[in-house]
Amino acid sequence: MTTDFVAGNYRFIPAVFQYSAGAAANPGFEIERVRFDKPVALAEGFARIAKYIQAAGRPLTSFCACELRSPAAFTDEGFRNFNLHYVKTLAEWEIYDGTTNPVARSNVCPEIDPPAEPSFHAFSFTRPSGNMAPSFVIAGSGESLEGGATYAERTVRYRDLSPEGMKEKIRHVVATMEKRMGEFGFGWKDATAAQTYTIHDFHPVFAEELVRRGAARSGVTWHFARPPVIDLEYEMDCRRVLRELVI
Repeated sequence: MTTDFVAGNYRFIPAVFQYSAGAAANPGFEIERVRFDKPVALAEGFARIAKYIQAAGRPLTSFCACELRSPAAFTDEGFRNFNLHYVKTLAEWEIYDGTTNPVARSNVCPEIDPPAEPSFHAFSFTRPSGNMAPSFVIAGSGESLEGGATYAERTVRYRDLSPEGMKEKIRHVVATMEKRMGEFGFGWKDATAAQTYTIHDFHPVFAEELVRRGAARSGVTWHFARPPVIDLEYEMDCRRVLRELVI
């Protein structure tokens, strides 16, 4: 089920208060992705994003997705506290209403040379377009089941780094991406990019669990990074975006 965020000209998949499971531009609009050349700390990043979006003649409500980088994986409580801080700006931008958050997000932790504080890596927003091709951004997801339990209780093959454990984790994450794209009526055949985040070698299952399922249609970008919560080991996100640039 998707919900229309009229003020942003996009649909989204409702999820949790800190992010949605994905966003897709409405007809007559497309998503533009902008990556920072270097990570930008959260407060400065929000300011630069606001300036960029407004310079493009768009309202701040057109902000529909972002990719974050954090210094290290959080505990459950630490992750919640970070998210409570993060959504304050979205509330000021009249995007987050205190309950529902339409903005898709990934937040991962580089294993080598991480930022000193949570920072923006990239962001996406909607803009008018005569291009009829659809565009979407699917939020990052690790190998955790949906629900209100702690991450330890709902993590697939919790703390199991065996080949079979990793295979099951990866299979779950790829299926989550497929399910989320399916909510918008899309699949891997539509995606223009897929990103994976792990410090573990997933090559033994790459062909079977990603390539054969179509996840590598446009290749897969591997970021040597951990998911944002301790003991999660594998995360992915994906997108169909035709306009991308670096600033």
